Amino acid sequence: MPVYNPALKPLNLSEIKRYSGLDQYAEFPSELIDQACTESYLLVQPQATWQIYDYDANTATIMGSPPLTLHAPKIINYLSQAIQIAVIGLTIGPKLEQKVSNYFSNGEYTSGLLLDAAGTTAVEVAADQVCDFIKNQAMRQGYLTLPRFSPGYGGWDITVQPLILDLANGDAINLKVTESCMLLPRKSITAVIGITAHQHDTNVGYMYQDTTCPQCTQINCLARKD
Repeated sequence: MPVYNPALKPLNLSEIKRYSGLDQYAEFPSELIDQACTESYLLVQPQATWQIYDYDANTATIMGSPPLTLHAPKIINYLSQAIQIAVIGLTIGPKLEQKVSNYFSNGEYTSGLLLDAAGTTAVEVAADQVCDFIKNQAMRQGYLTLPRFSPGYGGWDITVQPLILDLANGDAINLKVTESCMLLPRKSITAVIGITAHQHDTNVGYMYQDTTCPQCTQINCLARKD
């Protein structure tokens, strides 16, 4: 069970602006976004854990202990040629969200909004690093990986979150889930990555073509890319 500490790469300032809902304001002061970005570097503590399981595509079952059978059509289609599944838990820790809460409590709403958006950007950057790491490991063994797919997206019910977190061994990085299936710390994700045999290289495209933002039902999501 690996525990990985990504060294956070530089954050994209335009992504921070997008996540904060300010991308339509061309004249928004860039120095405030720079400040949020710099502050986030001091607060985030990225950690990730994952487990790799065999996958039975015929029954859509992740062969964990206990096994988890999937039911959402899009995730089943996405994994239809997978032979293994990497189940991931990742967090940037609680410090950033605590600072965001302090900003809002003190009426510093702009600073809070921008720092929160920087935290969301940092989660995505850290998750991409973890996925790249798993991808490189898989390639050394002659396998391919598919893009990550998280509970709550593409019709995959968020109620599966506790089971996915258990499979990822989220306790190793103090990642928890509430009764309403929200992750704690809040700036965290779970996800799965399909691992396929090399000979399927030319056929994997269709498996995730319906997992992109235009097909997602969460049309008001700030993370949406149209």
